[in-house]
Amino acid sequence: MLNLFWALGLSSQNEILTEGEMSDPRYGGAGRFASTAGWSMAQGDAMNHYSRHQFFDLTPAQQELVEKVSKGIYRPCCGNSTHFPDCNHGMAMLGLLELMASQGANEKEMWETALVVNSYWFPDTYMTLESFMKSKGVTWENIDPQEILGSSFSSASGFSKIASQVKSPTSSGGVNGCGVERN
Repeated sequence: MLNLFWALGLSSQNEILTEGEMSDPRYGGAGRFASTAGWSMAQGDAMNHYSRHQFFDLTPAQQELVEKVSKGIYRPCCGNSTHFPDCNHGMAMLGLLELMASQGANEKEMWETALVVNSYWFPDTYMTLESFMKSKGVTWENIDPQEILGSSFSSASGFSKIASQVKSPTSSGGVNGCGVERN
């Protein structure tokens, strides 16, 4: 599933890839990130497919929704939002959001699905976050996906702060520094 959505996010035409942080000269070009330089499943250079295929014809409202939600979804392997998909997880989440938008998903459905998917990709992290929330008297069923997916909980630095307050049910926690954290 990760590889499928990674390919979709990397190759789908989207201004998030061509005008966003991935193309910012401060970071040395889009081809140097784990999400692009690390892609080995394409025939030839991954950059030959980067934002090159029109899989979706998003309406302006759908693109705006992808932009909004992608800016709020972080992943515990790095410190960036999905809007800056510098690792495979971020690029895969971008592909999933584009697919969902193209199929008419609403914002609430996107947040809820993103939390399920991040939990699948980083189970130790989200088990720890569930323990933390439980210690605060909040059951997982009552959490706000948008809040949990935000920087304070789901970025590498945010999760690290939370993990330091919880007896983690695991030792890994999902923090592995796969990207460049943008502050």
